Amino acid sequence: MIRRILLVVAAACMIGAPVRAEVMTMAVTTSFQNSGLADVLLPVIREELGLEVRLLVVGTGHALRLGEAGDVDAVLVHSRRAEEAFVAAGFGLYRREIMYNDFVLIGPVSDAAAIAAADSAVDALGRIRAARAPFVSRGDDSGTHRKELSLWGAAGLDPQAFGRWYRAVGAGMGAALNIAAAMDAYILSDRASWLGFGNKRGLALLYSGDRALFNQYAYIPVSPARHPHVRAEAAARLEAWLTSARAGALINGHQIDGKTLFVFNAVVE
Repeated sequence: MIRRILLVVAAACMIGAPVRAEVMTMAVTTSFQNSGLADVLLPVIREELGLEVRLLVVGTGHALRLGEAGDVDAVLVHSRRAEEAFVAAGFGLYRREIMYNDFVLIGPVSDAAAIAAADSAVDALGRIRAARAPFVSRGDDSGTHRKELSLWGAAGLDPQAFGRWYRAVGAGMGAALNIAAAMDAYILSDRASWLGFGNKRGLALLYSGDRALFNQYAYIPVSPARHPHVRAEAAARLEAWLTSARAGALINGHQIDGKTLFVFNAVVE
């Protein structure tokens, strides 16, 4: 019986039957999906590694909670302080930087708060607050939401005290941008999601360039010591590929309308 099974498997391989890929699960930020980068990388990963990476597309806070629960094998997120706390608590092995882009402030072309003339991101938010101009916050504990809250804090402002002009919507980047478009509101977005957003209507990129808006993405394998069932070997193979020159060329080459969405900055070993 065993010999017969082996012969069937061998025959299937000889006639070109597809080999089933190994499967692992990774929690990723919405920008990884919304930007189209997942569609670029995942088919190549499957072809070159024989690894099918299944994504759970959520905000950074949710992604890290999935890692804490052992529901994923790795995370790819963008909130350094939260990532370092995740690793320090023993849920992740370490954080490995992969790529970066930046956050940008989007708003109505009319720019009633005049943020295009701002001296800094904090100044831009202060102008929005002074004008009581409509502002959409993701409000979902994502990396983008955390960055927004840190900027309000740097401006000495507390969103909890804001009026109805400030709308926390508890949604992903694409949905939040759609709401901002419908409301002619300001919003903080990562550049990749903005470039990939199709419903810009009367919105425009009004402010960028402050060093405070730097946006680093990092890969963290979930600790097998904490969760022995995780696919640690698969996560390690994926990490090696994501930090390779091959991945770097694909990440740097991914553009929309001639504009680069991410810059690869992993240390290639």
